[in-house]
Amino acid sequence: MCLTSQDLLSYNKQFGTSRISCCSHEGNEPHMANHHSALKRARQTTKRTATNRANTSRLRTALRTLRETIDKGDKAAAEKTYRETVSALDKAIQKGTLHGNTAARYKSRLGKRVNAIK
Repeated sequence: MCLTSQDLLSYNKQFGTSRISCCSHEGNEPHMANHHSALKRARQTTKRTATNRANTSRLRTALRTLRETIDKGDKAAAEKTYRETVSALDKAIQKGTLHGNTAARYKSRLGKRVNAIK
């Protein structure tokens, strides 16, 4: 059973506006339950999604930058970028964005490509 806006207004008058809200949180669907726990979970999900997306984007940008540097053929720049990318991979492991074995595979393959530059 979904509370109507009239029910919420009377509820808010009785207990205060901080007790419950009228489905106005970003990411909530209008038919979502109006329980405090459901609203809190929706807020947490929105924050975590944004954080995970930012971490993934940061990692992908670092990998793309290294691959572009390798394609240019500048060994000194590639080695510098490789160290920065390894740092980004390690941070991604800590944040749970990437599995450790996957990061190790990336490091190995990219390291071979950097060493192959003449």
